[in-house]
Amino acid sequence: MTARIALIGDRRDAVVAHRAIPLALGAAAKRAGAALAWEWLPTPRLIERAGETLAAFDAIWCTPGSPYASTEGALAAIALAREKGLPFLGTCGGFQHALMEFARSHWGIAQPIHAELEPDASDALITPLACSLVGEEGEVVFAPGSRMARAYGPPRAVEGYHCRYGLNASHAARLESGPLRVSARDANGEIRAVELTTHPFFVTTLFQPERAALAGREHPLIAAFVAAAAERAT
Repeated sequence: MTARIALIGDRRDAVVAHRAIPLALGAAAKRAGAALAWEWLPTPRLIERAGETLAAFDAIWCTPGSPYASTEGALAAIALAREKGLPFLGTCGGFQHALMEFARSHWGIAQPIHAELEPDASDALITPLACSLVGEEGEVVFAPGSRMARAYGPPRAVEGYHCRYGLNASHAARLESGPLRVSARDANGEIRAVELTTHPFFVTTLFQPERAALAGREHPLIAAFVAAAAERAT
């Protein structure tokens, strides 16, 4: 049976990650011997009928490339993945928006703000990083026992970024309890990935694992995501 993955984002050839994602998925599917298909879904399509639009898919990947044409469309897709138990991967902008969706649904923040859209807001959930990570690489250390740790095997890895925004540090303590937990930090202890422990597969990263495909490398996290999608399809 073919597993179908919805790629949430407004595809643009100029976005390096958008060119890398099909390569990454294809490599993971080939290694796993899985039949896989994917489709890009522009965020405005998801504003009102996310459930109907996504009903035929087995997994959701919220891709880099924010700001999205529709923040609400992206959040609707993430909410559906969280609520329905669909395998979910969010990278870069997907990481930021997964935090926004969870903040609205579980942290009582009715209007989570992204500083990229509202730079003058004093209480943004997603704020500029202390140091821009555009074009940077760095080591990440995985939380013992996390899904990410199991996917990678080794306790740490080097990952690439193209990002300027992350979680406001004033909210970091919320990830010390509850189902949404930190699964990777950088060498300075900054949050670089989170996962939902009550979900079959809900993992988000500030870094862009898909970029490994541009160098001809398979990535363990994307392999784990594809495996989850294939299992869901069967």
